[in-house]
Amino acid sequence: MNALFSAFGVDWRLLLAQTVNFGVVLVALWYFLYKPVMQVLEKRRSIVTQGVEDAKRAAEKLAGADEAAAKRVVEAETEAEEIVKTARTAASLDRSRMLAEAEERSAQIVTDADLRAAELAERVRRESEKDVARLALLAASKLMKERHE
Repeated sequence: MNALFSAFGVDWRLLLAQTVNFGVVLVALWYFLYKPVMQVLEKRRSIVTQGVEDAKRAAEKLAGADEAAAKRVVEAETEAEEIVKTARTAASLDRSRMLAEAEERSAQIVTDADLRAAELAERVRRESEKDVARLALLAASKLMKERHE
C-alpha cells in the first residue's frame, strides 16, 4: 500500500493527519454549528406549528363568533318585533280607552248641557210666569182703578 501511495505522491502520515483534522473539524462543526442550528430550526418549526394551530383555533372561534353574532342578531330582531307588537297593542288599547273616555266625557257634557238648558228653560218659564202674573195683577189693578174712578 506504501508503494501505491508513493506512486501517486501521497504521504500516508500527512493523509492520516488530514483525516484526523477533518474528523476534529467535523465533530467541532457538528457540535458547535449543526446541533444549535437544528435546535433553532426545531424551535422555529414548533413556533410555526403552534402558530398554525392557533390560527386554526382562531378561525374556528371566529366562525363560532360569527354564528353566535348572527344568532344574537336574530334574537334581537325577534325581541324587537315582540316589543313593537306589544307597544302597538298597548297603544291600540290606550287609544280605545281614550276614545271611550272621550265619548263618555262628551256624553256627560251633552247631558250636563241638556240639564242646564232644561233648568234654564224652567227658570225662564217661571220668571215669565211671574212676569205674566205681575203684569196681570198690574193690569187688573189698573182696570180696577179705572172702574172705580
